[in-house]
Amino acid sequence: MKKLSLFILTICFATKINAQSEPANYITALNKFKQLYNNNQPDSIYNMFSPEMKAALPADNFKSTTIQLKEQLGNLVDADFMKYEAPLAYYKATFQKNTFLLNLSVNSKNQFTGLLLKPYQAPAKTTESAVSTLPTDPSITESPVSLKTLSGSIAGTLAMPKNVNGKIPVVMIIAGSGPTDRDGNSPKLGLSANTYKMIANELGKNGFASLRYDKRLVGQSVSSTKESELRFEDYIEDAVGLINLLNDDQRFSKIIILGHSEGSLIGMMAAYEQPIKAFISVAGAGDSADKIMTEQMKSQPQWIADGFNRMLDSLKRGKTTDNIDPALYSVARPSVQKYLMSWFRYNPTREIKKIKIPILIVQGTTDLQVTVADADKLKKAKSDAVLAIIPGMNHVLKEAPADKAANIATYNQPDLPLKPEFVKALISFLNKEK
Repeated sequence: MKKLSLFILTICFATKINAQSEPANYITALNKFKQLYNNNQPDSIYNMFSPEMKAALPADNFKSTTIQLKEQLGNLVDADFMKYEAPLAYYKATFQKNTFLLNLSVNSKNQFTGLLLKPYQAPAKTTESAVSTLPTDPSITESPVSLKTLSGSIAGTLAMPKNVNGKIPVVMIIAGSGPTDRDGNSPKLGLSANTYKMIANELGKNGFASLRYDKRLVGQSVSSTKESELRFEDYIEDAVGLINLLNDDQRFSKIIILGHSEGSLIGMMAAYEQPIKAFISVAGAGDSADKIMTEQMKSQPQWIADGFNRMLDSLKRGKTTDNIDPALYSVARPSVQKYLMSWFRYNPTREIKKIKIPILIVQGTTDLQVTVADADKLKKAKSDAVLAIIPGMNHVLKEAPADKAANIATYNQPDLPLKPEFVKALISFLNKEK
């Protein structure tokens, strides 16, 4: 069975746009789509596509996928308008056999420029800046932390065990890629796992302080930096600033970095020539980001992968690509391409060799984004590192099967605990480094 997400194209934006009412031309376009879809007229739907859509998605591919979609879902019964954030309108699409989120984009000529079906989830009650509802462990006290930077400030949370005798170690938690906040949540990504808040709780219960923070342009961290101006080095600079803040705090005996996913590479580079006593890589890539993304593109339709590779070739020559396929906007829109260029130049296996401190490498076997092979590459580059492979642990560090749908479902189970074997490996390593 083909993935429903391959149905059509979409345009995604990381920056938040003010919600508006449903435009009249979108109502007309949606009703026309519903009529043609229910009457088994995929060719007529295709004729409503913009030239860019037609160039990106061959008519035969669209027709065959649409016919299969109809067989799986049945007729489109209703499409309830949810919100409009130009250029996207969001609808709750109720089919005879299932309900999906329908994202629709229409140009001034009333042609479709974006059209995507994906699994529907009820709107979250929390906002992007909302504090996690996961309770802090009773043995821990949390307090806000703020680091002033040249472009704004980084906001974080310091978690301290209540019963402290003398100085204690502090673990700085660096979040993964995308607009992920200090607790490991992201409404934009549909992520509500509380992963980093749970790590902080486990650390506190075992006598370790922790600092977790919102990355630049995320949550309560504010910056004058625009998305088009953001570079990978900015994240490293912010991490180093927080390291210096912790180093000046007389409550702490030593600083340990825990970097998750993209945060693993940020942590490696921030730890270099800084007063760090140990480093923990959790679900960290073993290749440069361009290789990782190229590999991930292999699961996409060929026309999407080809568009990404053309953009990548241009970036390697130092040039951005303004005319990017709408299907790639979520990962490679023009405003983030210079960030990608700055990120792609770093190789984790090269960077980890520079660190001359104890290292723990942790990887789950059911991680859909980073593989055990990545952990093996890091271990090979740093032979004296401790390697912990956690069976049945996914990218958000929870118990999860290999099945993709069931695995991703755990990303929105905020009360699902961390994988116990992960916690055991983490605390065991830290106790040896006290």
